[in-house]
Amino acid sequence: MRVVVRTVSELCITAGALIVLFVAYVLFWTGVKADTVMDDQIDQLQNQWAKESVRQPEAAAGASASSSPSVAAPAPYRSGKPFAIMYIPRLGFTWNKPVLEGTGVGTLKKGLGHYANTARLGQQGNFSVAGHRRTYGDPFKDFPRLRRGDAVVLTDGSTWFTYRIDKGPYKTVPTDIEVIDPVPRKSGYRRPGRYLTLTTCDPEWGHSHRLIVWAHLDSTQPVEDGKPVALRR
Repeated sequence: MRVVVRTVSELCITAGALIVLFVAYVLFWTGVKADTVMDDQIDQLQNQWAKESVRQPEAAAGASASSSPSVAAPAPYRSGKPFAIMYIPRLGFTWNKPVLEGTGVGTLKKGLGHYANTARLGQQGNFSVAGHRRTYGDPFKDFPRLRRGDAVVLTDGSTWFTYRIDKGPYKTVPTDIEVIDPVPRKSGYRRPGRYLTLTTCDPEWGHSHRLIVWAHLDSTQPVEDGKPVALRR
């Protein structure tokens, strides 16, 4: 009998140790890996933008010499690739995350994901972005802290886009896909505009519901003019 009790006790201890290790992996290691990956995505973007800023004067000189210069259409976002950086001062002045195209599992491990069927950044329509609440860097861990009037600032390397939150966090279910419509019915907006929707899971360690905030484009300015007011301390 003592042998049985000892064996069961040892198995319980082993199982407990494995659970602790698993929790430590989910809480710590995936976060460390995700932070490194997101930093790499931001570095990749900034290097790309630096190269583009060098090429632009050369392109402008070539265009001025042409008798009929043409304006190139914006390049399409590439699936799984970063194209912007997001800043939310309410979540901390060191908070910044890359925004990638798509919302697949692999993409959201690298940063925030743009719903591919929604508007481009700063354009007419509803630019919609998803992010993990917990795990993979916890990008939207403090999502419930967001309030009306808070700034959400993004840059694509050439322009700063400052959005202002109008409503949220609003709680809904995962099947409520209307939240990313061009004019979301429950947002309070009544006409087409330049909107932003952010989505994340709720509760923190579950996915039975979604939290949503909606914002409108408040202002834009060229990157060479410096940081927007919302990012100045």
